[in-house]
Amino acid sequence: MTKIAETALVEHLVAMQRRPLSQATRERLAQALLDWFTAGWSAVPMPLAATMRSLANDLTPGVGPASVFGGGSMVPAGAAFANAGIAHLREIDDAHRAAMLHPGVIAVSPVLALAAAHDLCRRRVADAIVAGYEVSLRVGEALGTRHAAGFHTTATAGAVGAAAAAGVALGLDAARLHHAMGIGATQAAGLWQLVDDDAHESKSLHPAFAVRNGLYAAFAARAGLPGARAFVTGKRGLYALLAGDGPMQALDADPDEPERLNTATIKAWPCCAQLFTPLDATRALMDEHAFTPADIESVSVEIFPHALKIAGVHWPTKPAETCFSLRYVLAMLLRKGRLGIEDMEAPELEASGLLTLAQKIEVSTSEAYQRVFPKKRPARVTIVLRDGRRFSALRELRRGDPEDPYDWPALQARMHAFAPAMDDAAAACLSDWCAGFADAGRDEMRCEVSPALFNV
Repeated sequence: MTKIAETALVEHLVAMQRRPLSQATRERLAQALLDWFTAGWSAVPMPLAATMRSLANDLTPGVGPASVFGGGSMVPAGAAFANAGIAHLREIDDAHRAAMLHPGVIAVSPVLALAAAHDLCRRRVADAIVAGYEVSLRVGEALGTRHAAGFHTTATAGAVGAAAAAGVALGLDAARLHHAMGIGATQAAGLWQLVDDDAHESKSLHPAFAVRNGLYAAFAARAGLPGARAFVTGKRGLYALLAGDGPMQALDADPDEPERLNTATIKAWPCCAQLFTPLDATRALMDEHAFTPADIESVSVEIFPHALKIAGVHWPTKPAETCFSLRYVLAMLLRKGRLGIEDMEAPELEASGLLTLAQKIEVSTSEAYQRVFPKKRPARVTIVLRDGRRFSALRELRRGDPEDPYDWPALQARMHAFAPAMDDAAAACLSDWCAGFADAGRDEMRCEVSPALFNV
Protein backbone atom coordinates (compact mmCIF):
# COMPACT_ATOMS: atom_id res chain seq x y z
CA MET A 1 0.00 0.00 0.00
CA THR A 2 1.41 3.39 -0.99
CA LYS A 3 2.19 5.62 1.93
CA ILE A 4 0.08 8.77 1.89
CA ALA A 5 1.58 12.18 2.61
CA GLU A 6 -0.30 12.48 5.89
CA THR A 7 1.33 9.29 7.21
CA ALA A 8 4.76 10.62 6.27
CA LEU A 9 3.94 13.87 8.07
CA VAL A 10 3.02 12.00 11.26
CA GLU A 11 6.22 9.94 11.04
CA HIS A 12 8.13 13.19 10.67
CA LEU A 13 6.55 14.55 13.87
CA VAL A 14 7.49 11.41 15.78
CA ALA A 15 11.06 11.53 14.47
CA MET A 16 11.39 15.17 15.47
CA GLN A 17 10.63 14.27 19.08
CA ARG A 18 13.38 11.65 19.13
CA ARG A 19 16.21 13.86 17.92
CA PRO A 20 17.93 16.73 19.71
CA LEU A 21 16.60 20.20 19.09
CA SER A 22 19.19 22.40 17.44
CA GLN A 23 20.31 25.48 19.32
CA ALA A 24 18.94 27.66 16.52
CA THR A 25 15.49 26.09 16.90
CA ARG A 26 15.62 26.43 20.68
CA GLU A 27 16.41 30.12 20.40
CA ARG A 28 13.71 30.61 17.79
CA LEU A 29 11.22 28.85 20.08
CA ALA A 30 12.10 31.30 22.86
CA GLN A 31 11.39 34.14 20.43
CA ALA A 32 8.07 32.59 19.40
CA LEU A 33 7.00 32.34 23.03
CA LEU A 34 7.98 35.94 23.74
CA ASP A 35 6.02 37.00 20.63
CA TRP A 36 2.92 35.11 21.81
CA PHE A 37 3.03 36.59 25.29
CA THR A 38 3.62 40.06 23.84
CA ALA A 39 0.50 39.68 21.68
CA GLY A 40 -1.57 38.55 24.65
CA TRP A 41 -0.38 41.26 27.02
CA SER A 42 -0.87 43.98 24.43
CA ALA A 43 -4.55 43.05 24.02
CA VAL A 44 -5.48 42.84 27.71
CA PRO A 45 -6.84 46.43 27.93
CA MET A 46 -9.17 45.93 24.96
CA PRO A 47 -12.90 45.43 25.66
CA LEU A 48 -12.84 42.49 23.26
CA ALA A 49 -10.38 40.70 25.58
CA ALA A 50 -12.98 40.78 28.34
CA THR A 51 -15.54 39.50 25.84
CA MET A 52 -13.27 36.58 24.96
CA ARG A 53 -12.78 35.70 28.63
CA SER A 54 -16.53 35.85 29.29
CA LEU A 55 -17.34 33.79 26.21
CA ALA A 56 -14.77 31.14 27.15
CA ASN A 57 -16.26 30.91 30.63
CA ASP A 58 -19.75 30.51 29.19
CA LEU A 59 -18.57 27.73 26.87
CA THR A 60 -16.44 25.91 29.46
CA PRO A 61 -17.64 27.11 32.88
CA GLY A 62 -15.69 26.63 36.05
CA VAL A 63 -12.34 27.47 37.55
CA GLY A 64 -9.33 25.43 36.44
CA PRO A 65 -5.54 25.43 36.55
CA ALA A 66 -4.84 27.29 33.32
CA SER A 67 -4.37 31.08 33.40
CA VAL A 68 -5.98 33.50 30.97
CA PHE A 69 -4.59 36.81 29.74
CA GLY A 70 -5.91 39.60 31.92
CA GLY A 71 -7.31 37.58 34.78
CA GLY A 72 -8.79 34.36 36.00
CA SER A 73 -8.08 30.69 35.45
CA MET A 74 -10.08 28.08 33.59
CA VAL A 75 -10.04 24.49 32.49
CA PRO A 76 -7.52 23.97 29.66
CA ALA A 77 -10.10 24.09 26.85
CA GLY A 78 -11.48 27.40 28.08
CA ALA A 79 -8.06 28.96 28.65
CA ALA A 80 -6.78 27.80 25.27
CA PHE A 81 -9.85 29.25 23.54
CA ALA A 82 -9.64 32.58 25.38
CA ASN A 83 -5.88 33.00 25.03
CA ALA A 84 -5.93 32.17 21.32
CA GLY A 85 -8.63 34.76 20.75
CA ILE A 86 -6.99 37.43 22.90
CA ALA A 87 -3.50 36.93 21.44
CA HIS A 88 -4.90 37.53 17.95
CA LEU A 89 -6.85 40.71 18.73
CA ARG A 90 -4.03 43.15 18.02
CA GLU A 91 -2.91 41.49 14.78
CA ILE A 92 0.67 41.39 16.06
CA ASP A 93 1.01 37.62 16.50
CA ASP A 94 3.49 35.99 14.14
CA ALA A 95 2.76 35.16 10.51
CA HIS A 96 4.15 33.15 7.59
CA ARG A 97 4.64 34.12 3.96
CA ALA A 98 4.04 30.80 2.23
CA ALA A 99 1.39 29.35 4.56
CA MET A 100 -0.46 32.68 4.98
CA LEU A 101 -1.50 32.05 8.57
CA HIS A 102 -0.64 32.90 12.18
CA PRO A 103 1.12 29.80 13.54
CA GLY A 104 2.07 30.86 17.07
CA VAL A 105 -1.44 31.47 18.31
CA ILE A 106 -2.36 27.99 17.02
CA ALA A 107 0.65 26.15 18.43
CA VAL A 108 1.31 27.86 21.76
CA SER A 109 -2.22 28.42 23.07
CA PRO A 110 -3.28 24.77 23.55
CA VAL A 111 0.11 23.58 24.76
CA LEU A 112 0.53 26.08 27.59
CA ALA A 113 -3.06 25.45 28.71
CA LEU A 114 -2.32 21.73 28.85
CA ALA A 115 1.03 22.31 30.58
CA ALA A 116 -0.78 24.07 33.41
CA ALA A 117 -3.00 21.04 33.97
CA HIS A 118 -0.58 18.17 33.30
CA ASP A 119 2.86 17.28 34.53
CA LEU A 120 4.72 18.18 31.33
CA CYS A 121 8.47 18.65 31.10
CA ARG A 122 9.87 21.56 29.16
CA ARG A 123 11.09 19.32 26.32
CA ARG A 124 7.56 17.93 25.86
CA VAL A 125 6.20 21.47 25.72
CA ALA A 126 8.88 22.44 23.20
CA ASP A 127 8.16 19.39 21.03
CA ALA A 128 4.42 20.10 21.09
CA ILE A 129 4.79 23.75 20.07
CA VAL A 130 7.29 22.88 17.33
CA ALA A 131 4.83 20.23 16.06
CA GLY A 132 2.01 22.77 15.97
CA TYR A 133 4.12 25.09 13.84
CA GLU A 134 5.30 22.24 11.62
CA VAL A 135 1.85 20.94 10.79
CA SER A 136 -0.05 24.21 10.45
CA LEU A 137 2.65 25.68 8.18
CA ARG A 138 3.03 22.59 6.01
CA VAL A 139 -0.73 22.22 5.58
CA GLY A 140 -1.18 25.95 4.99
CA GLU A 141 1.53 26.03 2.33
CA ALA A 142 -0.04 23.04 0.60
CA LEU A 143 -3.48 24.66 0.56
CA GLY A 144 -2.05 27.72 -1.18
CA THR A 145 -3.22 31.13 -2.32
CA ARG A 146 -6.60 30.21 -3.82
CA HIS A 147 -7.60 28.67 -0.52
CA ALA A 148 -6.29 31.68 1.42
CA ALA A 149 -8.37 34.06 -0.70
CA GLY A 150 -11.59 32.47 0.55
CA PHE A 151 -10.65 30.91 3.87
CA HIS A 152 -8.70 32.16 6.86
CA THR A 153 -5.93 29.58 6.84
CA THR A 154 -5.29 30.17 10.54
CA ALA A 155 -8.70 28.58 11.07
CA THR A 156 -8.41 25.74 8.56
CA ALA A 157 -4.81 24.52 8.59
CA GLY A 158 -4.73 25.87 12.14
CA ALA A 159 -7.23 23.31 13.37
CA VAL A 160 -4.92 20.53 12.17
CA GLY A 161 -1.87 22.24 13.67
CA ALA A 162 -3.60 22.69 17.02
CA ALA A 163 -4.54 19.00 17.02
CA ALA A 164 -0.90 18.09 16.39
CA ALA A 165 0.33 20.41 19.14
CA ALA A 166 -2.20 19.11 21.66
CA GLY A 167 -1.62 15.51 20.59
CA VAL A 168 2.13 15.72 21.16
CA ALA A 169 1.56 17.48 24.49
CA LEU A 170 -0.73 14.61 25.56
CA GLY A 171 1.88 12.04 24.49
CA LEU A 172 -0.22 10.36 21.77
CA ASP A 173 1.46 7.60 19.81
CA ALA A 174 1.79 7.86 16.03
CA ALA A 175 -1.54 6.19 15.24
CA ARG A 176 -3.55 8.32 17.63
CA LEU A 177 -1.68 11.47 16.63
CA HIS A 178 -2.74 10.77 13.04
CA HIS A 179 -6.33 10.31 14.19
CA ALA A 180 -6.19 13.57 16.13
CA MET A 181 -5.05 15.51 13.08
CA GLY A 182 -7.73 13.84 10.95
CA ILE A 183 -10.45 14.72 13.45
CA GLY A 184 -9.13 18.27 13.65
CA ALA A 185 -9.22 18.57 9.87
CA THR A 186 -12.91 17.66 9.74
CA GLN A 187 -13.60 20.68 11.97
CA ALA A 188 -11.61 23.14 9.84
CA ALA A 189 -13.55 26.30 8.96
CA GLY A 190 -13.08 30.04 8.72
CA LEU A 191 -14.67 32.15 5.98
CA TRP A 192 -13.29 35.53 4.89
CA GLN A 193 -16.89 36.57 4.28
CA LEU A 194 -16.75 38.10 7.76
CA VAL A 195 -14.40 40.76 6.35
CA ASP A 196 -16.79 41.50 3.47
CA ASP A 197 -19.62 41.90 5.97
CA ASP A 198 -17.71 44.22 8.34
CA ALA A 199 -17.52 41.62 11.11
CA HIS A 200 -13.83 42.21 11.85
CA GLU A 201 -14.39 41.93 15.62
CA SER A 202 -15.09 38.22 15.17
CA LYS A 203 -11.85 37.45 13.32
CA SER A 204 -10.16 36.35 16.56
CA LEU A 205 -12.76 33.62 16.91
CA HIS A 206 -11.06 31.87 13.99
CA PRO A 207 -7.92 30.87 15.94
CA ALA A 208 -9.97 30.47 19.12
CA PHE A 209 -12.26 27.86 17.58
CA ALA A 210 -9.38 26.25 15.69
CA VAL A 211 -7.47 25.78 18.95
CA ARG A 212 -10.56 24.50 20.76
CA ASN A 213 -11.35 22.05 17.95
CA GLY A 214 -7.76 20.86 17.72
CA LEU A 215 -7.57 20.35 21.48
CA TYR A 216 -10.83 18.41 21.54
CA ALA A 217 -9.65 16.37 18.55
CA ALA A 218 -6.55 15.27 20.47
CA PHE A 219 -8.66 14.18 23.45
CA ALA A 220 -11.07 12.36 21.12
CA ALA A 221 -8.17 10.47 19.53
CA ARG A 222 -6.78 9.63 22.98
CA ALA A 223 -10.20 8.19 23.83
CA GLY A 224 -9.92 5.89 20.81
CA LEU A 225 -12.01 7.67 18.19
CA PRO A 226 -10.69 7.44 14.62
CA GLY A 227 -10.02 10.35 12.27
CA ALA A 228 -9.70 10.79 8.53
CA ARG A 229 -6.38 9.43 7.29
CA ALA A 230 -6.06 11.37 4.02
CA PHE A 231 -7.41 14.54 5.62
CA VAL A 232 -5.61 16.82 3.14
CA THR A 233 -4.98 14.69 0.04
CA GLY A 234 -8.14 12.56 -0.08
CA LYS A 235 -10.87 13.05 -2.68
CA ARG A 236 -12.98 14.69 0.02
CA GLY A 237 -10.08 16.13 2.01
CA LEU A 238 -9.11 19.73 2.66
CA TYR A 239 -7.25 20.23 -0.62
CA ALA A 240 -10.10 19.09 -2.87
CA LEU A 241 -12.96 20.72 -1.01
CA LEU A 242 -11.41 23.95 0.25
CA ALA A 243 -9.93 25.23 -3.04
CA GLY A 244 -6.38 24.02 -2.51
CA ASP A 245 -3.86 25.03 -5.18
CA GLY A 246 -0.51 25.06 -3.40
CA PRO A 247 2.36 22.57 -3.62
CA MET A 248 1.03 19.32 -2.18
CA GLN A 249 4.60 18.13 -1.59
CA ALA A 250 4.88 20.65 1.23
CA LEU A 251 3.13 18.11 3.46
CA ASP A 252 6.01 15.66 3.53
CA ALA A 253 8.94 17.21 1.66
CA ASP A 254 12.42 17.67 3.09
CA PRO A 255 12.03 16.08 6.54
CA ASP A 256 15.68 16.85 7.29
CA GLU A 257 15.30 20.59 6.80
CA PRO A 258 15.23 22.90 9.85
CA GLU A 259 11.88 22.94 11.59
CA ARG A 260 9.23 25.17 10.00
CA LEU A 261 9.21 27.25 13.17
CA ASN A 262 12.39 28.85 11.85
CA THR A 263 10.56 30.21 8.78
CA ALA A 264 7.89 32.26 10.57
CA THR A 265 7.76 36.05 10.54
CA ILE A 266 7.64 38.15 13.71
CA LYS A 267 5.54 41.19 12.92
CA ALA A 268 7.02 44.67 13.03
CA TRP A 269 3.76 46.61 12.73
CA PRO A 270 0.49 46.40 14.72
CA CYS A 271 -1.73 45.64 11.74
CA CYS A 272 -2.48 43.02 9.09
CA ALA A 273 0.74 41.49 7.75
CA GLN A 274 -0.44 42.04 4.16
CA LEU A 275 0.36 45.74 4.66
CA PHE A 276 3.90 45.47 5.98
CA THR A 277 5.95 45.98 2.82
CA PRO A 278 4.36 49.36 1.98
CA LEU A 279 4.87 50.43 5.60
CA ASP A 280 8.51 49.28 5.50
CA ALA A 281 9.05 51.10 2.20
CA THR A 282 7.48 54.30 3.54
CA ARG A 283 9.54 54.14 6.72
CA ALA A 284 12.71 53.80 4.64
CA LEU A 285 11.80 56.85 2.54
CA MET A 286 11.01 58.90 5.66
CA ASP A 287 14.33 57.97 7.25
CA GLU A 288 16.35 58.71 4.11
CA HIS A 289 14.75 61.97 2.99
CA ALA A 290 13.38 63.54 6.20
CA PHE A 291 10.33 65.22 4.67
CA THR A 292 7.33 66.40 6.70
CA PRO A 293 3.62 65.66 6.15
CA ALA A 294 3.16 69.24 4.88
CA ASP A 295 5.76 68.59 2.17
CA ILE A 296 3.77 65.75 0.57
CA GLU A 297 1.92 66.33 -2.69
CA SER A 298 0.92 62.72 -3.40
CA VAL A 299 1.59 59.13 -2.39
CA SER A 300 1.09 56.15 -4.68
CA VAL A 301 1.21 52.54 -3.54
CA GLU A 302 1.43 49.58 -5.90
CA ILE A 303 0.83 46.26 -4.14
CA PHE A 304 -0.02 42.62 -4.82
CA PRO A 305 -3.80 42.12 -5.27
CA HIS A 306 -4.18 39.47 -2.55
CA ALA A 307 -3.35 42.09 0.08
CA LEU A 308 -6.54 43.99 -0.63
CA LYS A 309 -8.67 40.85 -0.51
CA ILE A 310 -7.83 40.62 3.19
CA ALA A 311 -6.94 44.21 4.06
CA GLY A 312 -9.12 46.14 1.65
CA VAL A 313 -10.89 48.58 3.97
CA HIS A 314 -10.87 51.92 2.13
CA TRP A 315 -11.19 53.94 5.34
CA PRO A 316 -12.07 52.53 8.76
CA THR A 317 -15.29 53.39 10.55
CA LYS A 318 -14.36 51.62 13.81
CA PRO A 319 -11.18 50.50 15.59
CA ALA A 320 -11.53 46.87 14.47
CA GLU A 321 -11.09 47.98 10.85
CA THR A 322 -7.92 50.05 11.30
CA CYS A 323 -5.68 46.98 10.98
CA PHE A 324 -7.11 46.28 7.53
CA SER A 325 -6.92 49.76 5.98
CA LEU A 326 -3.78 50.56 3.99
CA ARG A 327 -4.67 54.24 3.69
CA TYR A 328 -5.20 54.55 7.42
CA VAL A 329 -1.96 52.90 8.58
CA LEU A 330 0.11 54.69 5.93
CA ALA A 331 -1.43 58.09 6.67
CA MET A 332 -0.89 57.58 10.40
CA LEU A 333 2.76 56.63 9.87
CA LEU A 334 3.34 59.67 7.66
CA ARG A 335 1.57 61.98 10.09
CA LYS A 336 3.14 60.81 13.37
CA GLY A 337 6.37 59.22 12.20
CA ARG A 338 5.38 55.95 13.85
CA LEU A 339 2.50 53.49 14.11
CA GLY A 340 1.68 52.38 17.62
CA ILE A 341 -0.81 50.17 19.42
CA GLU A 342 -2.76 53.23 20.54
CA ASP A 343 -3.30 54.27 16.93
CA MET A 344 -5.22 51.06 16.28
CA GLU A 345 -7.30 51.08 19.47
CA ALA A 346 -8.27 54.75 19.70
CA PRO A 347 -7.95 56.09 16.17
CA GLU A 348 -8.61 59.72 15.30
CA LEU A 349 -10.57 58.79 12.22
CA GLU A 350 -11.94 62.28 11.60
CA ALA A 351 -8.74 64.25 12.34
CA SER A 352 -8.37 66.78 9.53
CA GLY A 353 -4.61 66.34 9.11
CA LEU A 354 -5.00 62.58 8.90
CA LEU A 355 -7.83 62.79 6.37
CA THR A 356 -5.85 65.25 4.28
CA LEU A 357 -2.95 62.80 4.06
CA ALA A 358 -5.24 59.85 3.35
CA GLN A 359 -6.81 61.69 0.42
CA LYS A 360 -3.35 62.00 -1.15
CA ILE A 361 -2.80 58.23 -1.13
CA GLU A 362 -3.63 56.29 -4.29
CA VAL A 363 -3.55 52.49 -4.22
CA SER A 364 -3.20 50.23 -7.26
CA THR A 365 -2.40 46.56 -7.77
CA SER A 366 0.16 44.76 -9.90
CA GLU A 367 -0.32 41.33 -11.44
CA ALA A 368 3.47 41.04 -11.71
CA TYR A 369 3.68 41.42 -7.94
CA GLN A 370 0.92 38.86 -7.49
CA ARG A 371 2.87 36.27 -9.47
CA VAL A 372 5.64 36.13 -6.84
CA PHE A 373 3.15 36.00 -3.94
CA PRO A 374 3.23 34.41 -1.35
CA LYS A 375 6.99 33.80 -1.39
CA LYS A 376 7.39 37.57 -1.62
CA ARG A 377 5.05 40.46 -0.76
CA PRO A 378 6.12 43.23 -3.18
CA ALA A 379 4.97 46.80 -2.74
CA ARG A 380 6.31 50.02 -4.24
CA VAL A 381 5.68 53.36 -2.57
CA THR A 382 6.28 56.58 -4.50
CA ILE A 383 6.10 59.92 -2.73
CA VAL A 384 6.01 63.20 -4.65
CA LEU A 385 6.75 66.37 -2.69
CA ARG A 386 5.28 69.80 -3.31
CA ASP A 387 8.68 71.06 -4.51
CA GLY A 388 8.67 68.46 -7.29
CA ARG A 389 11.06 65.95 -5.75
CA ARG A 390 10.04 62.33 -6.22
CA PHE A 391 11.15 59.35 -4.09
CA SER A 392 10.37 55.69 -4.60
CA ALA A 393 11.10 52.48 -2.70
CA LEU A 394 10.32 48.84 -3.44
CA ARG A 395 10.09 46.27 -0.65
CA GLU A 396 9.61 42.58 -1.37
CA LEU A 397 10.28 41.16 2.08
CA ARG A 398 9.26 42.39 5.53
CA ARG A 399 11.13 43.39 8.66
CA GLY A 400 10.88 40.32 10.87
CA ASP A 401 10.95 37.84 7.98
CA PRO A 402 13.58 35.08 8.34
CA GLU A 403 15.84 37.05 5.99
CA ASP A 404 15.62 40.14 8.25
CA PRO A 405 15.05 38.75 11.74
CA TYR A 406 14.83 40.32 15.17
CA ASP A 407 17.48 39.62 17.76
CA TRP A 408 16.61 39.11 21.45
CA PRO A 409 17.19 42.73 22.59
CA ALA A 410 15.08 44.03 19.69
CA LEU A 411 12.29 41.61 20.61
CA GLN A 412 12.39 42.85 24.20
CA ALA A 413 12.14 46.45 22.98
CA ARG A 414 9.23 45.41 20.74
CA MET A 415 7.52 43.84 23.76
CA HIS A 416 7.77 47.10 25.72
CA ALA A 417 6.44 49.07 22.73
CA PHE A 418 3.48 46.77 22.08
CA ALA A 419 2.65 46.14 25.76
CA PRO A 420 3.35 49.48 27.45
CA ALA A 421 1.42 48.49 30.60
CA MET A 422 4.02 45.80 31.36
CA ASP A 423 6.37 46.97 34.12
CA ASP A 424 10.06 46.14 34.23
CA ALA A 425 9.67 43.33 36.76
CA ALA A 426 7.01 41.57 34.69
CA ALA A 427 9.06 42.06 31.52
CA ALA A 428 12.15 40.55 33.14
CA CYS A 429 10.18 37.57 34.49
CA LEU A 430 8.56 36.89 31.14
CA SER A 431 11.79 37.27 29.17
CA ASP A 432 13.65 34.91 31.51
CA TRP A 433 10.89 32.29 31.32
CA CYS A 434 10.84 32.31 27.53
CA ALA A 435 14.64 32.40 27.22
CA GLY A 436 14.82 29.27 29.37
CA PHE A 437 13.61 27.19 26.42
CA ALA A 438 16.91 27.86 24.68
CA ASP A 439 18.71 25.93 27.46
CA ALA A 440 18.88 22.18 26.79
CA GLY A 441 19.86 21.66 30.40
CA ARG A 442 16.31 22.46 31.48
CA ASP A 443 14.60 19.95 29.20
CA GLU A 444 13.61 17.52 31.96
CA MET A 445 12.38 20.20 34.34
CA ARG A 446 8.64 20.51 34.89
CA CYS A 447 7.18 23.33 32.83
CA GLU A 448 5.74 25.71 35.43
CA VAL A 449 3.26 28.13 33.87
CA SER A 450 2.85 30.90 36.41
CA PRO A 451 -0.26 33.14 36.42
CA ALA A 452 2.12 36.13 36.50
CA LEU A 453 3.08 35.34 32.91
CA PHE A 454 -0.48 36.21 31.87
CA ASN A 455 -0.82 39.58 33.57
CA VAL A 456 -2.93 37.94 36.27
